[in-house]
Amino acid sequence: MQRHLINNLVAWKTSRNRKPLLIYGARQTGKTWLMKFFGENYYDSVVYIDFTDNERMRVLFSGDFNIIKILSQLALETGVTIVEGKTLIIFDEIQEASRALTALKYFYEKAPGQHIVAAGSLLGIATNKEASFPVGKVDSVNLYPMSFTEFLMAMGKEAMASSVMDAAFDQLQPVFSEELADYLKDYLVVGGMPEVVADFAKQRDYAESRRLQENILKDYDRDFSKHASVRILERIRLVWGSIPSQLAKENQKFIYGAVRKGARAKDLKEAIQWLVDYGVVYKIPLVSAIRTPLSSYSSFSEFKLFLLDVGLLGALSRLDVRTILEGSALFTEFKGSLTEQCVEQQLEAVGIKPSYWSSPTSSNEMDFVVEIGKKAVPIEVKAAENLKSKSLRVVCEKYQLPLCVRTSLSGYRVEEWMINIPLWAIGSIEKILGRM
Repeated sequence: MQRHLINNLVAWKTSRNRKPLLIYGARQTGKTWLMKFFGENYYDSVVYIDFTDNERMRVLFSGDFNIIKILSQLALETGVTIVEGKTLIIFDEIQEASRALTALKYFYEKAPGQHIVAAGSLLGIATNKEASFPVGKVDSVNLYPMSFTEFLMAMGKEAMASSVMDAAFDQLQPVFSEELADYLKDYLVVGGMPEVVADFAKQRDYAESRRLQENILKDYDRDFSKHASVRILERIRLVWGSIPSQLAKENQKFIYGAVRKGARAKDLKEAIQWLVDYGVVYKIPLVSAIRTPLSSYSSFSEFKLFLLDVGLLGALSRLDVRTILEGSALFTEFKGSLTEQCVEQQLEAVGIKPSYWSSPTSSNEMDFVVEIGKKAVPIEVKAAENLKSKSLRVVCEKYQLPLCVRTSLSGYRVEEWMINIPLWAIGSIEKILGRM
């Protein structure tokens, strides 16, 4: 596997202002693999501690924060001599030892030369609850499911992935457009969970991909039961199970009453936030105007919910994997919700947090609105062959926007008022618009 986030870790290693690093991400997005790969390939030695099944190490951090003593015990536990700058210390599932999370502050203050990376599947929940979280004493990054370009690399298409990342359309269109569309269809079914991608790369077995996705969903449900309060557990499951039907609606705004008849915001707000903190749901706010900064126009009461991974959305929706054999039908399944999920996922993977826009009467809606540089950019997602962009034109004229984007299976082209970016290249939107 190749993950783009490794570049962030290498930059962190050489940073003059380096702090202990927290890697956030949902279960099974590849955090453990990434940390070990980073240690094995960029350091002379690795100290790896998994707090899930190591009572001795949990007890070690339950005492005072004597960093010299802790380092000595870590070396004794692993049999590795710790050398500043040459040894990577990895704390896995750090939320299982909350005081180890607090200790990161003291590593930063008393042993700044040590290179420490920590992660955990429940880290988002733990850090929101932890009263003594080391604010300002840690760096952080997010690891998402594999992006489409990472998927291409896993399929052995490194050169093609590189051209997509560089938005080198002269090399890709029209020769490779059909092949890229086929790989995109595969990605919509397989998704970006590393275990599923690795198996598909070897076997090309869609049924096995679905079985692995269903296992991941079962793991998530077990986590709901294990870690969520009994008081909100049922509501978490109801919200989680409602997401496919919410996205299948013509108006994809999250409707509380669609989860349970008569439900209101106060009934489900906590459950939604738990799923966001757990990392399996993206909450996309409504903006009242397409102007910068978008945060000034964001609504806290109206939003869409997307899953973290398009493959898991298909599995949760019980989408028949044979749909992939039906040509473009895959792209219109659930009225394009799979395609919108894919676009949202690619934006998140490159650090772009999207919003969406809707007119007061809901007669016009923009699937996504993003802030790139100092510009607010609307994005209309087209899954079908009909490329008419009435809403996009209305929005561009209403807000007098210099940059408007449609993403579809059609090739890259710049028109008088709009840019069409192929769906398989939407993750490169910053680079593309930076050239304009």
